[in-house]
Amino acid sequence: MPSHLRANLWIFGLSLLLCCVVYPGLLLGIGRVAFPNQAEGSLILDREGKPIGSRLIAQPFTADEFFQPRPSAASYNASASGASNWGANNPLLRDRVARQLGPIARYQSGEKAHQLVGPDIEKWFREDRFQQKPGIVVEWAQTHPALARNWVTSDTLNSDAVLTWRAGHPADVARWISENPDTPEPKPEDLAVPYFVDFGKTHPGTFPVANEHKRPGGESEKSLEPATAGAEIQSTFFDMWLQDHPQEVLESVPADLVMASGSGLDPHITLKNSLYQLDRVAAKWAAETRRDSSQVRGEIESMLREKARAPLGGLAGVELINVLEINLALQERYRPVR
Repeated sequence: MPSHLRANLWIFGLSLLLCCVVYPGLLLGIGRVAFPNQAEGSLILDREGKPIGSRLIAQPFTADEFFQPRPSAASYNASASGASNWGANNPLLRDRVARQLGPIARYQSGEKAHQLVGPDIEKWFREDRFQQKPGIVVEWAQTHPALARNWVTSDTLNSDAVLTWRAGHPADVARWISENPDTPEPKPEDLAVPYFVDFGKTHPGTFPVANEHKRPGGESEKSLEPATAGAEIQSTFFDMWLQDHPQEVLESVPADLVMASGSGLDPHITLKNSLYQLDRVAAKWAAETRRDSSQVRGEIESMLREKARAPLGGLAGVELINVLEINLALQERYRPVR
Protein backbone atom coordinates (compact mmCIF):
# COMPACT_ATOMS: atom_id res chain seq x y z
CA MET A 1 0.00 0.00 0.00
CA PRO A 2 1.48 3.41 -0.96
CA SER A 3 2.63 5.45 2.01
CA HIS A 4 0.39 8.45 1.24
CA LEU A 5 -2.74 6.24 1.08
CA ARG A 6 -1.78 4.59 4.40
CA ALA A 7 -1.32 8.03 5.99
CA ASN A 8 -4.72 9.22 4.75
CA LEU A 9 -6.44 6.14 6.11
CA TRP A 10 -4.76 6.64 9.50
CA ILE A 11 -5.89 10.27 9.57
CA PHE A 12 -9.42 9.29 8.56
CA GLY A 13 -9.66 6.57 11.21
CA LEU A 14 -8.19 8.79 13.94
CA SER A 15 -10.51 11.68 13.04
CA LEU A 16 -13.49 9.33 13.08
CA LEU A 17 -12.50 7.99 16.49
CA LEU A 18 -11.85 11.40 18.04
CA CYS A 19 -14.78 13.32 16.53
CA CYS A 20 -17.48 10.63 16.55
CA VAL A 21 -16.62 8.60 19.64
CA VAL A 22 -14.19 10.21 22.08
CA TYR A 23 -15.39 13.83 21.87
CA PRO A 24 -19.17 13.11 22.08
CA GLY A 25 -18.56 10.52 24.81
CA LEU A 26 -16.49 13.00 26.81
CA LEU A 27 -19.14 15.71 26.53
CA LEU A 28 -21.88 13.22 27.44
CA GLY A 29 -19.96 12.10 30.51
CA ILE A 30 -19.27 15.66 31.67
CA GLY A 31 -22.88 16.62 31.04
CA ARG A 32 -24.31 13.70 33.00
CA VAL A 33 -22.00 14.34 35.95
CA ALA A 34 -21.95 18.14 36.11
CA PHE A 35 -25.34 18.96 34.52
CA PRO A 36 -27.57 15.86 34.89
CA ASN A 37 -30.88 17.68 34.50
CA GLN A 38 -29.85 19.59 31.37
CA ALA A 39 -28.31 16.47 29.84
CA GLU A 40 -31.64 14.67 30.19
CA GLY A 41 -33.53 17.44 28.38
CA SER A 42 -34.41 19.74 31.30
CA LEU A 43 -37.47 17.63 31.99
CA ILE A 44 -40.15 18.57 34.52
CA LEU A 45 -41.54 15.61 36.49
CA ASP A 46 -44.84 15.17 38.29
CA ARG A 47 -45.29 13.85 41.81
CA GLU A 48 -44.94 10.27 40.55
CA GLY A 49 -41.71 11.04 38.73
CA LYS A 50 -43.23 10.94 35.25
CA PRO A 51 -42.12 13.61 32.75
CA ILE A 52 -44.84 16.15 31.91
CA GLY A 53 -42.78 18.48 29.75
CA SER A 54 -39.47 20.21 29.23
CA ARG A 55 -38.37 23.67 30.29
CA LEU A 56 -36.92 24.07 26.80
CA ILE A 57 -39.93 23.14 24.62
CA ALA A 58 -43.27 24.93 24.50
CA GLN A 59 -46.54 23.08 24.69
CA PRO A 60 -50.04 24.40 24.03
CA PHE A 61 -52.32 25.75 26.77
CA THR A 62 -55.81 26.87 25.79
CA ALA A 63 -57.74 26.96 29.10
CA ASP A 64 -58.49 30.45 30.39
CA GLU A 65 -56.90 29.76 33.78
CA PHE A 66 -53.48 29.24 32.22
CA PHE A 67 -51.04 31.55 30.50
CA GLN A 68 -50.73 30.77 26.82
CA PRO A 69 -47.42 30.44 24.94
CA ARG A 70 -46.41 32.16 21.74
CA PRO A 71 -48.18 30.97 18.59
CA SER A 72 -46.44 28.08 16.87
CA ALA A 73 -46.16 27.47 13.13
CA ALA A 74 -45.11 23.91 14.02
CA SER A 75 -48.18 23.28 16.23
CA TYR A 76 -45.75 22.78 19.14
CA ASN A 77 -44.43 19.60 17.52
CA ALA A 78 -40.80 19.20 18.59
CA SER A 79 -40.07 16.96 15.59
CA ALA A 80 -41.29 19.63 13.17
CA SER A 81 -39.60 22.71 14.58
CA GLY A 82 -39.67 25.67 12.23
CA ALA A 83 -41.36 28.88 11.16
CA SER A 84 -44.09 29.46 8.60
CA ASN A 85 -41.78 31.65 6.47
CA TRP A 86 -44.80 33.69 5.40
CA GLY A 87 -43.95 37.16 4.12
CA ALA A 88 -45.39 40.34 5.60
CA ASN A 89 -47.81 40.71 2.66
CA ASN A 90 -49.07 37.13 2.87
CA PRO A 91 -52.80 37.12 3.71
CA LEU A 92 -52.34 33.90 5.68
CA LEU A 93 -49.96 35.67 8.09
CA ARG A 94 -52.29 38.63 8.45
CA ASP A 95 -55.18 36.26 9.10
CA ARG A 96 -53.26 34.27 11.73
CA VAL A 97 -52.31 37.43 13.61
CA ALA A 98 -55.85 38.80 13.33
CA ARG A 99 -57.24 35.55 14.70
CA GLN A 100 -55.00 35.92 17.73
CA LEU A 101 -56.10 39.51 18.25
CA GLY A 102 -59.87 39.13 17.81
CA PRO A 103 -60.74 37.72 21.25
CA ILE A 104 -58.14 39.75 23.19
CA ALA A 105 -57.97 43.21 21.56
CA ARG A 106 -59.14 46.11 23.75
CA TYR A 107 -60.05 49.73 23.20
CA GLN A 108 -57.35 52.20 24.19
CA SER A 109 -59.40 55.30 25.06
CA GLY A 110 -62.87 56.79 25.26
CA GLU A 111 -65.92 55.42 27.02
CA LYS A 112 -64.90 51.84 26.18
CA ALA A 113 -61.27 52.17 27.30
CA HIS A 114 -59.76 48.79 28.24
CA GLN A 115 -62.93 46.94 27.20
CA LEU A 116 -62.71 44.00 24.80
CA VAL A 117 -63.74 44.68 21.20
CA GLY A 118 -65.12 41.14 20.79
CA PRO A 119 -68.76 41.99 21.66
CA ASP A 120 -68.73 44.86 19.15
CA ILE A 121 -67.35 42.54 16.46
CA GLU A 122 -70.27 40.18 17.07
CA LYS A 123 -72.82 43.02 16.95
CA TRP A 124 -71.33 44.35 13.70
CA PHE A 125 -71.25 40.83 12.25
CA ARG A 126 -74.95 40.24 12.94
CA GLU A 127 -75.80 43.40 10.99
CA ASP A 128 -74.20 41.67 7.97
CA ARG A 129 -72.89 44.79 6.24
CA PHE A 130 -69.27 45.45 5.24
CA GLN A 131 -68.40 48.90 3.93
CA GLN A 132 -72.10 49.63 3.44
CA LYS A 133 -72.64 46.48 1.38
CA PRO A 134 -74.59 43.41 2.56
CA GLY A 135 -72.95 40.01 2.88
CA ILE A 136 -69.94 39.88 5.23
CA VAL A 137 -69.31 36.15 4.79
CA VAL A 138 -69.64 36.34 1.02
CA GLU A 139 -67.20 39.27 0.91
CA TRP A 140 -64.77 37.41 3.17
CA ALA A 141 -64.75 34.29 0.98
CA GLN A 142 -64.52 36.11 -2.36
CA THR A 143 -61.83 38.53 -1.22
CA HIS A 144 -59.75 35.93 0.61
CA PRO A 145 -60.23 32.56 -1.16
CA ALA A 146 -57.05 31.17 0.47
CA LEU A 147 -58.59 31.71 3.91
CA ALA A 148 -61.80 30.00 2.83
CA ARG A 149 -59.78 27.05 1.54
CA ASN A 150 -57.87 26.89 4.83
CA TRP A 151 -61.17 26.75 6.69
CA VAL A 152 -62.25 23.73 4.66
CA THR A 153 -59.00 21.82 5.16
CA SER A 154 -58.61 22.69 8.85
CA ASP A 155 -61.15 20.08 10.00
CA THR A 156 -62.79 17.02 8.49
CA LEU A 157 -66.09 18.33 9.84
CA ASN A 158 -65.72 21.36 7.56
CA SER A 159 -64.72 19.37 4.50
CA ASP A 160 -67.61 16.96 5.09
CA ALA A 161 -69.99 19.92 5.19
CA VAL A 162 -68.74 21.07 1.79
CA LEU A 163 -69.14 17.53 0.41
CA THR A 164 -72.72 17.47 1.65
CA TRP A 165 -73.33 20.87 0.07
CA ARG A 166 -71.81 19.69 -3.22
CA ALA A 167 -74.21 16.76 -3.37
CA GLY A 168 -77.19 19.08 -2.96
CA HIS A 169 -76.05 21.82 -5.36
CA PRO A 170 -75.12 20.16 -8.68
CA ALA A 171 -75.88 23.33 -10.67
CA ASP A 172 -73.46 25.43 -8.61
CA VAL A 173 -70.78 22.75 -8.89
CA ALA A 174 -71.29 22.47 -12.66
CA ARG A 175 -70.99 26.24 -12.98
CA TRP A 176 -67.73 26.20 -11.02
CA ILE A 177 -66.32 23.42 -13.21
CA SER A 178 -67.26 25.34 -16.36
CA GLU A 179 -65.33 28.33 -15.00
CA ASN A 180 -62.41 26.09 -14.00
CA PRO A 181 -62.14 23.48 -16.78
CA ASP A 182 -58.69 22.40 -15.60
CA THR A 183 -60.29 20.93 -12.44
CA PRO A 184 -63.08 18.60 -13.60
CA GLU A 185 -63.13 16.78 -10.23
CA PRO A 186 -62.99 19.53 -7.60
CA LYS A 187 -61.94 18.74 -4.05
CA PRO A 188 -63.88 20.20 -1.11
CA GLU A 189 -61.38 23.04 -0.70
CA ASP A 190 -61.77 23.94 -4.38
CA LEU A 191 -65.45 24.64 -3.71
CA ALA A 192 -64.82 26.77 -0.62
CA VAL A 193 -65.85 30.06 -2.22
CA PRO A 194 -69.14 28.89 -3.81
CA TYR A 195 -69.98 27.09 -0.57
CA PHE A 196 -69.59 30.29 1.47
CA VAL A 197 -71.37 32.39 -1.15
CA ASP A 198 -74.39 30.11 -0.85
CA PHE A 199 -74.09 29.92 2.95
CA GLY A 200 -73.88 33.71 3.28
CA LYS A 201 -77.03 34.16 1.22
CA THR A 202 -78.92 31.34 2.93
CA HIS A 203 -77.87 32.23 6.50
CA PRO A 204 -77.13 35.99 6.52
CA GLY A 205 -75.32 37.30 9.57
CA THR A 206 -74.03 33.86 10.59
CA PHE A 207 -70.95 31.68 10.15
CA PRO A 208 -70.65 27.86 10.33
CA VAL A 209 -69.17 26.95 13.72
CA ALA A 210 -68.68 23.52 15.29
CA ASN A 211 -70.87 22.78 18.31
CA GLU A 212 -70.65 19.74 20.56
CA HIS A 213 -73.79 17.84 21.55
CA LYS A 214 -74.42 14.96 23.92
CA ARG A 215 -76.10 11.87 22.56
CA PRO A 216 -78.67 9.98 24.65
CA GLY A 217 -76.02 7.37 25.45
CA GLY A 218 -73.65 9.99 26.84
CA GLU A 219 -71.36 10.17 23.83
CA SER A 220 -70.61 13.55 22.33
CA GLU A 221 -70.67 14.55 18.68
CA LYS A 222 -69.89 17.74 16.80
CA SER A 223 -71.89 19.42 14.09
CA LEU A 224 -71.65 22.68 12.16
CA GLU A 225 -74.33 25.21 12.97
CA PRO A 226 -74.87 28.84 11.92
CA ALA A 227 -73.47 31.03 14.71
CA THR A 228 -73.70 34.77 15.37
CA ALA A 229 -71.33 35.04 18.33
CA GLY A 230 -68.33 33.40 19.95
CA ALA A 231 -64.55 33.30 19.71
CA GLU A 232 -64.69 31.93 16.15
CA ILE A 233 -66.62 34.98 14.95
CA GLN A 234 -64.30 37.36 16.80
CA SER A 235 -61.19 35.67 15.41
CA THR A 236 -62.28 35.22 11.80
CA PHE A 237 -63.76 38.67 11.25
CA PHE A 238 -61.60 40.91 13.43
CA ASP A 239 -59.58 42.11 10.44
CA MET A 240 -62.70 43.03 8.44
CA TRP A 241 -64.21 44.76 11.48
CA LEU A 242 -61.00 46.77 11.86
CA GLN A 243 -61.15 47.82 8.20
CA ASP A 244 -64.77 48.86 8.69
CA HIS A 245 -63.89 50.90 11.83
CA PRO A 246 -60.67 52.78 10.98
CA GLN A 247 -61.47 55.43 13.58
CA GLU A 248 -61.14 53.02 16.51
CA VAL A 249 -57.88 53.15 18.49
CA LEU A 250 -56.91 49.88 20.13
CA GLU A 251 -54.36 49.04 22.79
CA SER A 252 -51.01 47.80 21.57
CA VAL A 253 -50.27 44.18 22.42
CA PRO A 254 -46.87 42.58 23.06
CA ALA A 255 -45.41 41.28 19.81
CA ASP A 256 -44.78 37.80 21.20
CA LEU A 257 -48.48 37.48 22.01
CA VAL A 258 -49.35 37.20 18.31
CA MET A 259 -46.09 36.44 16.49
CA ALA A 260 -44.57 32.96 16.40
CA SER A 261 -40.92 32.33 17.18
CA GLY A 262 -38.45 31.04 14.60
CA SER A 263 -38.52 27.55 16.08
CA GLY A 264 -42.22 27.44 16.95
CA LEU A 265 -41.15 25.92 20.29
CA ASP A 266 -40.08 28.93 22.35
CA PRO A 267 -40.95 28.00 25.97
CA HIS A 268 -40.92 31.60 27.21
CA ILE A 269 -43.10 34.68 26.89
CA THR A 270 -42.12 38.17 27.93
CA LEU A 271 -43.21 39.51 31.30
CA LYS A 272 -45.17 42.16 29.38
CA ASN A 273 -47.04 39.39 27.53
CA SER A 274 -47.91 37.61 30.79
CA LEU A 275 -49.18 40.83 32.35
CA TYR A 276 -51.43 41.37 29.32
CA GLN A 277 -52.97 37.93 29.95
CA LEU A 278 -53.15 38.44 33.71
CA ASP A 279 -56.73 39.72 33.94
CA ARG A 280 -58.11 36.66 32.13
CA VAL A 281 -56.07 34.19 34.17
CA ALA A 282 -56.79 35.85 37.51
CA ALA A 283 -60.53 36.13 36.82
CA LYS A 284 -60.76 32.42 36.06
CA TRP A 285 -58.87 31.34 39.18
CA ALA A 286 -60.86 33.77 41.33
CA ALA A 287 -64.10 32.27 40.03
CA GLU A 288 -62.89 28.71 40.59
CA THR A 289 -61.63 29.36 44.13
CA ARG A 290 -64.49 31.77 44.96
CA ARG A 291 -62.11 34.45 46.15
CA ASP A 292 -61.80 38.18 45.56
CA SER A 293 -60.50 38.76 42.03
CA SER A 294 -58.26 41.69 42.96
CA GLN A 295 -56.56 39.64 45.67
CA VAL A 296 -55.99 36.69 43.34
CA ARG A 297 -54.69 39.06 40.68
CA GLY A 298 -52.16 40.53 43.11
CA GLU A 299 -50.96 37.06 44.11
CA ILE A 300 -50.46 35.92 40.51
CA GLU A 301 -48.71 39.17 39.57
CA SER A 302 -46.30 38.65 42.47
CA MET A 303 -45.63 35.12 41.21
CA LEU A 304 -44.89 36.45 37.73
CA ARG A 305 -42.47 39.10 38.90
CA GLU A 306 -40.76 36.61 41.20
CA LYS A 307 -40.26 34.07 38.39
CA ALA A 308 -39.31 36.58 35.67
CA ARG A 309 -35.71 36.19 34.50
CA ALA A 310 -33.72 37.97 31.81
CA PRO A 311 -31.13 36.03 29.76
CA LEU A 312 -27.52 35.87 30.97
CA GLY A 313 -28.45 36.89 34.48
CA GLY A 314 -30.10 40.09 33.33
CA LEU A 315 -27.24 41.22 31.08
CA ALA A 316 -29.23 40.83 27.85
CA GLY A 317 -32.81 40.96 26.68
CA VAL A 318 -36.04 41.50 28.59
CA GLU A 319 -37.53 39.58 31.49
CA LEU A 320 -39.08 36.27 30.45
CA ILE A 321 -41.54 33.82 31.97
CA ASN A 322 -41.38 30.07 31.40
CA VAL A 323 -44.99 29.22 30.48
CA LEU A 324 -44.97 25.61 31.65
CA GLU A 325 -43.38 26.46 35.00
CA ILE A 326 -45.77 29.32 35.81
CA ASN A 327 -48.82 27.25 34.84
CA LEU A 328 -47.68 24.38 37.04
CA ALA A 329 -47.12 26.84 39.88
CA LEU A 330 -50.65 28.19 39.43
CA GLN A 331 -52.12 24.70 39.50
CA GLU A 332 -50.10 23.81 42.58
CA ARG A 333 -51.31 26.91 44.41
CA TYR A 334 -54.95 27.05 43.42
CA ARG A 335 -55.73 23.44 42.51
CA PRO A 336 -53.40 21.33 44.65
CA VAL A 337 -53.43 17.54 44.46
CA ARG A 338 -54.43 16.13 47.81
